[in-house]
Amino acid sequence: MANEKKLVKNITSRDENFAQWYTDVVREAELCDYSSVKGCLNYLPNGYAIWELIQADLDRRFKETGVENVCLPMLIPESLLEKEADHIEGFAPEVAWVTHGGMERLQERLCIRPTSETLFCDLWAKTVKSYRDLPKVWNQWNSVLRWEKTTRPFLRSREFLWQEGHTIHATYEEAEARTIQMFHVYEDCYRETLAIPFVSGRKAEHEKFAGAQDTYTIEALMHDGKALQSATSHFFGSGFPDAFGIKYLDKNNQLQSVYETSWGWSTRSIGAIIMVHGDDSGLVLPPHVAPVECRIIPIAQHKEGVLERADALLDELKKAGYRVKIDDSEKSTGWKFSEQEMLGIPTRIEIGPKDIEKNQVVVVRRDTREKIVVSLDEIAVKLREILETIQQDMYNRAEKFLNDHIDTATTMDEMVEKFKANRGFVKACWCGDPECEGEVKYATGGAATRCLIEDEEFISDKCIWCGKPAKHMAYWGKSY
Repeated sequence: MANEKKLVKNITSRDENFAQWYTDVVREAELCDYSSVKGCLNYLPNGYAIWELIQADLDRRFKETGVENVCLPMLIPESLLEKEADHIEGFAPEVAWVTHGGMERLQERLCIRPTSETLFCDLWAKTVKSYRDLPKVWNQWNSVLRWEKTTRPFLRSREFLWQEGHTIHATYEEAEARTIQMFHVYEDCYRETLAIPFVSGRKAEHEKFAGAQDTYTIEALMHDGKALQSATSHFFGSGFPDAFGIKYLDKNNQLQSVYETSWGWSTRSIGAIIMVHGDDSGLVLPPHVAPVECRIIPIAQHKEGVLERADALLDELKKAGYRVKIDDSEKSTGWKFSEQEMLGIPTRIEIGPKDIEKNQVVVVRRDTREKIVVSLDEIAVKLREILETIQQDMYNRAEKFLNDHIDTATTMDEMVEKFKANRGFVKACWCGDPECEGEVKYATGGAATRCLIEDEEFISDKCIWCGKPAKHMAYWGKSY
C-alpha cells in the first residue's frame, strides 16, 4: 500500500509551499522536463497533448474570423530589428544573436526571433501595393526565444511555444476592431475551453507592448493570489508599418498608410491550468483540454470476463468520440487510481465482476471524487453529460475564487492592509503617473496595475498614492 501513494507523497502541499507544489505537479504529471539549456523545456507527451488541444481550439476560432496560417523564418537581420526604435528598445535585453555561420563570422548579426512583427512588415513592404491586397490577416504557430534571467516551466521560459497573429488593414477603425475581436476570441477560449475566469482590459501606458498604441490583456488569478498575464492583443496604429515603408494605393490612386495589429497566446496557458485547477493530488484538467477524458480501470481484472467487458467498453466509447484509454497493467488498483488523479484525467470508469452482473459501471469525477453509478446501456451518452458538468463546475469554482479575491481601496492604508489580509486583486484609482505606481508597488510588496477598468464608475476621484485627480481605475495585483 505504501507504493500506491507514492505519487501523491511526492507532491508538496499546495498551501504549504505553492511554488514547490507547482514544480512537483509539473514533474510528477510528466508535462515537461528541463533541457540542457537553462530555460528551455522538453515538452513531454502529456504536456504537448494539452497544447495540441488548445492549439486546435484556437485555430478553429481564428479561422472562423478569417485568419490564415503562414510560416516565416526564425532569423531576423539586425538592420530589420532596428527599424522600429521602441520595439528594439523593448526587446534588446532579451535578444539572442547568431554571429557565425559555421566558423565564419556573419557580416550582419541575426536575431533569433523574440516575436515576428519585423519579419511580417518586411514581407508586406515588398508585397502590398494596392487596396486590393488588404487586409492581411495572418497567424503562425511557432516557438520564440527571449533570454529571460529567471525561468519557470511554462510560466517564463527562454524558448516557448505560442501563436502570433499579425494583421494590416486599410483603416484605423478596421485594425482597431480586429485588435478587440481577437482579444474577445482569447477571452472566449479561456472561459469556455480552459474553464478559467479572469479580469481583462487595456494595459496602462507604460505597460503596453513595445511599439504598440494599445495593449489589451487577460489577467487570470492563480490559487496563490498572484495574477498571470495570460494573453494579449496589440494595436500598433500606422507607426510600425510606416517605419517599414508599407504603403498602398487606394481607390483614388492615392498613397496611404496601413494599420497593424498583433496578438499572442503561449504555453503559459498550461501553467494557468495547473495553478487555477490543480490540487494536492496533482493535475486537474478541464475536460475540453484533457488529452484523455476518461480512463477505464478494470477491478479484479484477473477474473473471467472482466478484461473482455472493459475492452468492449473501450471500443464503444472510442466509437462515440471520446478520448479514452484503459489501464490493464499489473499495477495495483490503488496505484492506478492515484496515477489517474495525478495526471488530471477528468473521469475514471471502474468496472468489476459485480458491476458486470448489474450491467453498470461506476464513474468517478476527478474534480470532486464523486462516484456516479451509470448503466452500461447509457454510458456512451451519460459520460458526455458528466464531462460537461465537470467543465462548468470547474469554471464556477474558479469564478467564485476570483470574485472572493477582488477588493477595493481608496487610501494607501487600506491598500496595504488589503494586500496583507487577502490574496488577489484590489480596485483602486490612480493618476496615471508610473512613479506613483512604483511607490504603491514598494509599499504593498509588489502590487502593480494589471489592467485598467473602463466600464465602471470610479470609487474615488483621487489617486491612491499622491491624491491628485484620478485618471484611471485599475485592478492592482502581484503577478508572475
